[in-house]
Amino acid sequence: MNPLDFFTAPLQYEFMILALITTGIAAVVCAVLSCWLVLIGWSLMGDAVSHAVLPGVVLAYVIGAPFALGALVFGFLAVALIGGIRRTSRVKEDAAIGIVFTTLFALGLVLISVTPSDTDLNHIIFGNVLGVSPTDLAQIGTLAAITFVVLVVKRRDLTLYAFDPTHAHAIGLNPRLIGALLLGLLALTAVVALQVVGVILVVAMLIIPGATAYLLTDRFGRMLVIAPALSVACSTLGILLSYWLDAASGGLVVLVQGAAFTLVFLCGPRHGLLGRWRAHSRARASRAAVPPSSRQEAAQPGSPG
Repeated sequence: MNPLDFFTAPLQYEFMILALITTGIAAVVCAVLSCWLVLIGWSLMGDAVSHAVLPGVVLAYVIGAPFALGALVFGFLAVALIGGIRRTSRVKEDAAIGIVFTTLFALGLVLISVTPSDTDLNHIIFGNVLGVSPTDLAQIGTLAAITFVVLVVKRRDLTLYAFDPTHAHAIGLNPRLIGALLLGLLALTAVVALQVVGVILVVAMLIIPGATAYLLTDRFGRMLVIAPALSVACSTLGILLSYWLDAASGGLVVLVQGAAFTLVFLCGPRHGLLGRWRAHSRARASRAAVPPSSRQEAAQPGSPG
């Protein structure tokens, strides 16, 4: 096979073009949001919201409403329930998250099992990006655009909230309101990625790109560029591999992203294992190059400077 055919042959089919566009849109918005989620430490919250939307999607199917509407309602419901349990009881946040998302996810599984359907509702769980229609693409694009615009407009407030919520409060910002905004954007983003990888793997697209970029740079501005670029590249490769291997597209998208993270984790220039080992080796070599007498003189407090 001509190497160029790997990229061009799938483009002969409309469903592949729609899948690539949809995946690219989801990859960008998930990756941008993931930068803040990684900094704040909200990986588990992303997992909770992505799983909690399942019953909303099923109920939307039952009543004939758009899937996104049901997912949004239950995404916001999950956020409200977690916050309510945390504020009104002794239960800590991680326990509240676990209780809410497992309960709602189980409700979704039960609804799928008892809902009569001419279509296989399991694609909600595992994703079905190869079955995206132009209508689905328009819906996903609209939600992604809303999320992306809000993230860009509020990026300074969100970044300050991520690094120093106390200082954000001191200059007049409301950390609770900013946190609620971020959770709402998380619910919207989970809906965007739902069609690509399903509710189970949404959290991977929400965490892996930001975590990978975090290992590659110490500047948040660069992180916001590296994360979506990597995510789009990995997601596109995953979709193309799913075509040639006839395998699950959502699973391959996440596998390629996981492989990219592993590569950066091992070989990253500064924060990878290999990079840190080299830095440590250079530091030891530089210490060994200093004569013992010089080290002793430097260690004496009264030595002339």
